[in-house]
Amino acid sequence: MANRKVIYEACFEDYLRTVRVPYVAVDEAKKALFAGVELKSFDFVVYSASGVNLLADVKGRKVPPFGPRGRGHLESWTGRDDLDSLARWETVFGSGFAGLLVFCYHLPEPAAAKHFEAVHLFRGEYYGLVGVYFKEYAAACRPRSRSWDTVSVPAAVFRKMIRPVSAFF
Repeated sequence: MANRKVIYEACFEDYLRTVRVPYVAVDEAKKALFAGVELKSFDFVVYSASGVNLLADVKGRKVPPFGPRGRGHLESWTGRDDLDSLARWETVFGSGFAGLLVFCYHLPEPAAAKHFEAVHLFRGEYYGLVGVYFKEYAAACRPRSRSWDTVSVPAAVFRKMIRPVSAFF
């Protein structure tokens, strides 16, 4: 396992190892130039037995405690440059690959795990793991912050489009 400083990426990598899905961790220290433009790196190439291979970009988020009605707010924001870079990476890798946004949610209490199909215990903490193809996300996203150049998907739409990460491989 790579020495990952970002806990969410380390968690996803540990999950892949645990469920025995083949992958290659991307070395973030090596920036790529494509067509004269510096591209933001994604985190993993994940090989799928059931479909296209994945260019996975992990987004770590914390989930506030779930309320009595069982609804917690899942943050879905990302940078516009993440989407632009994944689009270009898909072109570089070709038709056998698809960009995937992996949202890795740190769960505030173990009971919150019941709201996720893919849950991973990592370093004594629980994480819910969901994914969405970046093209589907890009089609539904709206500007969130112009100064930070971030986008997000409305909560109700986001909940309908995400799937457990295991569904992608």
